[in-house]
Amino acid sequence: MKLANPFYYPVPMLISAIALVVGVRMAKLPNWVILPGAGAIALAGAALRKSQEPESLNLEDPLLERELMAVRQQARLLAEKATELRAEASRLLTDSLQMDLLASVQMACDRATELPPKIDTLTQRMQGSNSLLSVEDLRRQLAEVQTRLSTSSGLVKEQLDYLVESLQHNIHLVQTGEDTRQAQVASLSTLILDSAGVLQAMQNKLRSTNLADVQQTLELRSLSDELSIFQENVDLLVSQSSA
Repeated sequence: MKLANPFYYPVPMLISAIALVVGVRMAKLPNWVILPGAGAIALAGAALRKSQEPESLNLEDPLLERELMAVRQQARLLAEKATELRAEASRLLTDSLQMDLLASVQMACDRATELPPKIDTLTQRMQGSNSLLSVEDLRRQLAEVQTRLSTSSGLVKEQLDYLVESLQHNIHLVQTGEDTRQAQVASLSTLILDSAGVLQAMQNKLRSTNLADVQQTLELRSLSDELSIFQENVDLLVSQSSA
């Protein structure tokens, strides 16, 4: 439980004052006993009230804060689901010929479980500045996405097309002096939700696939590759300029 200034919480202060009056006037306790006791009541009560308050990210933008907290929750749920899928894959893929597939699924799941701390790191950086990345950083990211786009297809291509549009929009925001944080959070939310869809498809495929059928296992491998690519795109969005 975190410490809190009791002067910011009237109810614990009131209870402490009542305890002080009762201790001195009614219980006739000496000051050296009742004063520390009343102080402890105030501190404990303030700490309790603080722990009951909604978490605050100190972004000075209520809408952005709500959206980022939603993204953090999405990331945590995705990580939990990935942990479950990893364990399930370990139980089902036990044949020696399935070890490569198992490793692919495990790697994709491991990448997904790394997402919550990455979002936490991004949150800390967002508390420090309005625009996390310069135009040069965003253009570098855009070039990387366009390079991947040239060799992608299907759902991955759709996601990369979206990222291209998002990065171009962010470049425009930076050039016009606007805050890019909300656009970045929206892009992250889309990526995480799409990752969750691929993760669910992987679980469904794992449960329904004839694991002796090479073609079906290749489809599962393809889904795990898609999930890994999505996590690479998340890394791109949360990366910080090394300059």
